[in-house]
Amino acid sequence: MAKVLEGLSHTFGEYLLIPNLTTKKNIVANVDLKTPLVKFKKGEQPALSLNIPMVSAIMQSVSDDKMAVALAKKGGCAFIYGSQTIEQQAEMVRRVKNYKAGFVISDSNITPENTLKDVLDLLAKTGHSTMAVTEDGTPNGKLLGIVTSRDYRTTRDSLDKKVKDFMTKFQDLVVGHDGMTLTEANDLIWEKKLNSLPIVDKEQHLKYMVFRKDYSSDKENTDALLDSEKRYIVGAGINSRDYAQRVPALVEAGVDVVCIDSSEGFSEWQYDTIKWVREHYGDTVKIGAGNVVDGEGFRYLADAGADFVKIGIGGGSICITREAKGIGRGQASAVMDVAKARDEYFEETGVYVPICSDGGIVHDYHITLALAMGADFVMLGRYFARFDESPTAKVKTSKGYMKEYWGEGSNRARNWARYDLGGKQELTFEEGVDSYVPYAGKLDDGVSITLHKIKSTMCNCGALTIKEFYETARLTLASNVSIQEGSAHDVVLKDDFK
Repeated sequence: MAKVLEGLSHTFGEYLLIPNLTTKKNIVANVDLKTPLVKFKKGEQPALSLNIPMVSAIMQSVSDDKMAVALAKKGGCAFIYGSQTIEQQAEMVRRVKNYKAGFVISDSNITPENTLKDVLDLLAKTGHSTMAVTEDGTPNGKLLGIVTSRDYRTTRDSLDKKVKDFMTKFQDLVVGHDGMTLTEANDLIWEKKLNSLPIVDKEQHLKYMVFRKDYSSDKENTDALLDSEKRYIVGAGINSRDYAQRVPALVEAGVDVVCIDSSEGFSEWQYDTIKWVREHYGDTVKIGAGNVVDGEGFRYLADAGADFVKIGIGGGSICITREAKGIGRGQASAVMDVAKARDEYFEETGVYVPICSDGGIVHDYHITLALAMGADFVMLGRYFARFDESPTAKVKTSKGYMKEYWGEGSNRARNWARYDLGGKQELTFEEGVDSYVPYAGKLDDGVSITLHKIKSTMCNCGALTIKEFYETARLTLASNVSIQEGSAHDVVLKDDFK
């Protein structure tokens, strides 16, 4: 007969933290959120660590090269989605590894034959008022001019007015030349009182844009996640079908870590994938696996050689795996069970295999709870999809600005390989939905607030590191009434009168 696990399946929203003594040393400035990304032996240091316990989900609507750069600047790591061609994914990885801090590949480009309406549409999509006018409209086409909000007036200019008739032409621009240092570029910006500086090669092709506003932000990113050559760390998703072709291409592009992307990872297909990587690359290629929801699944993947293991089935905001297939587990219960197995594995083998909580995060404090329950870091989809840096369109709706967000198991993603059970190459039924999430502005601002909340809570619990937090945290289950008590109640909010 079927075995029934003892106890209920609990989610993060059912728990609260009990404060410990806050000492005078427990201040936000003293909290260190560094955490291991890949496995390591007792007494040694991991080959890769995160400076903040946050990675972005392996999703079309979340993680591209732009997200990877933005998140690495803050100290986290993006896993570029694998539901695209091998060549496209490798090129995204390559762009991240070739990125020069302060030198931005233009993502707002237009041709001279486009119209003012096209300019306004692009502005609505990207939010960027500075646009490069290139011969073919590509980021690296021959630069013919620049368009900014100072070049047109929507109240007077016709929407069908050609860009070539109002752009600032190349001969009137101050430009930098490929090979100049960031210091030289910034000096030119300040000397000429510019807001932006195009960088061109000898053939006048656009290479990068340098913006005045980025100068101070680059100085502030002291937690940036960099490799030994001062390049940003980047991850990539793979599947259990074409790994023999995809992994070599990603390694050649410079990827730092890969992760098998699957809704359910306790499988021989993942074992074979990890085994192939180990046979061909040894420990030089770092590979995560998952997802699992119990200690047995964790141990299987750890024994296979996984560098980290992801936890969670059906807990994502756009995931309907539990509804469609009836498998999964409450995320809090899953994390605590797998954390226990990880600790036992470390005691037995001397190898610490980090665990990543993937899904089930609704509020910022759920991240803190995941860390208290034993997660080394969390993977977030909906959270990052809300920001400017995600690859999806910003849409104005009756409820305000939204960002598109869809699951990898939706018909829109068509990521059949994520649900690989050795069958035919198609998506038989959906395990994800297509949706919107409220627009939340810039990643830098949103992540900074979230990190401050995490650090503040850790101080309330008397902890200055994630390890100490896990070892000393005290948790309590909360009833529905106590959860309601913790929100605003028995008052009429002023917003209700607006």
